[in-house]
Amino acid sequence: MMLRYALQTVRDRKAGFLGAFTALLCAAALITACGTLLETGLRGRIATERYAATPVLVSADQNVHQTTVKEKKGKTKTKHKAKPVAERAWLPETTVETVRAVPGVERAVPELTFQAVPLVRSAADGGADRPPAPYGHAWSSAALTPFTLAGGRAPRSGGEVVVDRELAARAGLEPGSRLTVQATGVPKEYTVSGIARPDSGRLTRQSALFFTDAEARRLAARDGQITAIGVLPAPGVDPGELAHRIRQALAATGSGSGTAIGSGARVSLGDDRGPVEFLDAAGARIKLVSMGGAMGGTALLVAILVVVGTFALSVQQRHRELALLRAIAATPRQLRRMIGREALLVGLAAGVAGAFAGLPLAAWLHGRFVDGGIVPATLERTAGVFPMFAAVGASLLGAWAAARITARRIARIRPAEALAEAAVERARPAWIRIAIGLLVLAGGVVLVAVLGSLRTEPASTPVTFLAVIVLAAAVALLGPLLVRGAAALLAGPLRLAGAGGHLATANLRSNATRMASAVTPLTLLIGMTCTVLFIAPTLGHAVREQARDGVRAGWVLAAQGPGVPAEAADAVRRTPGVTAATEIVRTSVRVGLTKYGAQGVTPDGLARTWDPGVTAGSLDGFGERSAAVSELAAEQLGLKPGSELELTLGDGTPARLTVAAVYARGLGFGDLTLPHGLVAAHVDNPLASGVLVAADPGTGRERIAAALARFPGVGVLSARDTDQARAERQQDGAELNLLAMGLVLAFTAIAVVNTLAMSTAERFREFALLRLAGAKRRQVLRMLRVEALAVLLMGAVLGSGISLAVLTAFSVGMTGVAAPVVLPVVYVGVVGVAGLLAVAATAVPGRGVLRIRPVEAATSR
Repeated sequence: MMLRYALQTVRDRKAGFLGAFTALLCAAALITACGTLLETGLRGRIATERYAATPVLVSADQNVHQTTVKEKKGKTKTKHKAKPVAERAWLPETTVETVRAVPGVERAVPELTFQAVPLVRSAADGGADRPPAPYGHAWSSAALTPFTLAGGRAPRSGGEVVVDRELAARAGLEPGSRLTVQATGVPKEYTVSGIARPDSGRLTRQSALFFTDAEARRLAARDGQITAIGVLPAPGVDPGELAHRIRQALAATGSGSGTAIGSGARVSLGDDRGPVEFLDAAGARIKLVSMGGAMGGTALLVAILVVVGTFALSVQQRHRELALLRAIAATPRQLRRMIGREALLVGLAAGVAGAFAGLPLAAWLHGRFVDGGIVPATLERTAGVFPMFAAVGASLLGAWAAARITARRIARIRPAEALAEAAVERARPAWIRIAIGLLVLAGGVVLVAVLGSLRTEPASTPVTFLAVIVLAAAVALLGPLLVRGAAALLAGPLRLAGAGGHLATANLRSNATRMASAVTPLTLLIGMTCTVLFIAPTLGHAVREQARDGVRAGWVLAAQGPGVPAEAADAVRRTPGVTAATEIVRTSVRVGLTKYGAQGVTPDGLARTWDPGVTAGSLDGFGERSAAVSELAAEQLGLKPGSELELTLGDGTPARLTVAAVYARGLGFGDLTLPHGLVAAHVDNPLASGVLVAADPGTGRERIAAALARFPGVGVLSARDTDQARAERQQDGAELNLLAMGLVLAFTAIAVVNTLAMSTAERFREFALLRLAGAKRRQVLRMLRVEALAVLLMGAVLGSGISLAVLTAFSVGMTGVAAPVVLPVVYVGVVGVAGLLAVAATAVPGRGVLRIRPVEAATSR
């Protein structure tokens, strides 16, 4: 019977359930989108292009491994963990002979893959145009795709190159054309000897340039090493069986076994070849899992807070109806079952609709991530059913739990008191609600305190958003008390608005619970938006300030292409008036399994170009086996000057260095500073990302630029120009972070509109009675506007306070000082948009309700 009544209630009160349906639908869509990103990171396919015709592929292991053995209660537990390295790991060239000797191998083709950037002169702007993902190879490895010549001939000398058909079409090349290519050293001009095309179709995610084998080895600058080995099985040999034999052969020679052993070899076939070809896509999986999990977790917490608030408002609007059922002897159990079934019906409909709506949302978000460079196009989006099932399940569970929680009080009221309880809002919230609210507030304060002690961005970012949500939840629970306190403070100013202000003040005092349901989403919207928008400027300002203070050089060499070659730095060093030139190459290394940002610097004249704020030790005598570490890294790793530092370089090569100094400006320069030669020999791009140039006062930009005349794309920047370029890069990163959290913010904005519209539309009887008592339509509308402004003011104060507290703690933890950066124009824009949403969500339904004749509205059920 209660199920039939629940169905009838949902059918007859569509408007009342529309707000809950909207909130659940948006939540389900958001969960589906975030879940799809998470699933893409876990199971997304990375298709092959270069290795399309290579059934079996042998490559170096791209992971750092750590095995720990623990004994507990007489039992030994072994744990094995692996983390990817930042650069491409290379194989010893001797591995080719081992693979060729395996029975069933018809051909083992060694592969070289290295950056080879065509510097093509653009007719449009006269600048350099960099094609997407350009890689150089030896012509002997063209059989791995396979590539065949569509025109011209194969390269025969070190001055010739074959380019793929797509690159030739983009750059207007043909056999005989001249093409300048920059690989790992000085740009060199080549003659295009031929145009190649892949037999399997076309390259969509990379460009291929083929050199003679000798020239490819020179450009790769990896003597005695190769990128991979493409294995072509003999006729009739199963690739899976052949892969097993190769693993056994490599294990027997100590080169590797299984699929990933230390610095040995990895044997791949099928879809496992894709991650070997596209290392950035394989690395993006981890980033996408982390991002999808963080977004999904934040979205889920926001959804819970919003859905509970929406259902609380929905049940409050039906207080009279539920009280009447109690008065005619409906039991608490019957009411709870009825409300729970109503919630399940709404949750099921909203969950299914939201799950399907989340699929195009996930596709759009994935596309934006690809366009923004967060995720490479080589990582294909996975659209499975698991995120949809999770969204529907979360909608059902969230709706049922929210409805049962919000219906708890009305279901427990005695029948004789039910109608009296429904007629007037309680003078104060239940003590249980206040107690829980204080506990949640205490939890938020603890999170803020913890945030102030976290000194790494990966650790602090999730705590930052969690703290905002927890503090917003405390506002939701303590909202009625906060609204009454605010009403007392605002009573005087609100009365200046005339009759509408008097009515608004009375409503704030007598309907604090209803007003609190509108304040909560506004608080969450303003607090979350300000945190998302200002967290990057807070950190970026500290990074730029440390970099400005630490760079002593007056000039910086920068390249429009892949980097500044060492020969360009040498040419500047020989320029009269130049006192020092420090080359900087950047990478990531691992100490154990922990990842640290690192830079390699040339030691000569280092003190004249760079000051990292040394707090212990000295950079004097910084040499090829030296390292300098930030205070954070020193604290985490227990290092001091003279300590031994064991680390794994970007390509998986282990190294042992001696700590020479500890410095304070780790945000501006990274946690580890290593010798340039050591880092450059173990990265994919050994070209300098920048060169710091110190010169005598009379040495100007023109003299330094003249020394760079034969290095296309390399320019001279002032310290101010460099700082501006750094700020622009940080702005790009901030926009990507905003995109990542944009869906959560959009959902919160929808919740603001939804809640305010529900709250206003439900007050038709109140408006009718006011008009029957003599209030004019414009006075009621003015009352609504004043209420909306009061709610906005409370939400702005609470949200801004939450965001400021969280950002201050974040700043203390990350930079050591309480210096949150708040952009005034952006902040005014955030509050302004929130105000427009609040006023529109109140005025539009209010005008609609006021169109109903007062007598009809007052007598309707």
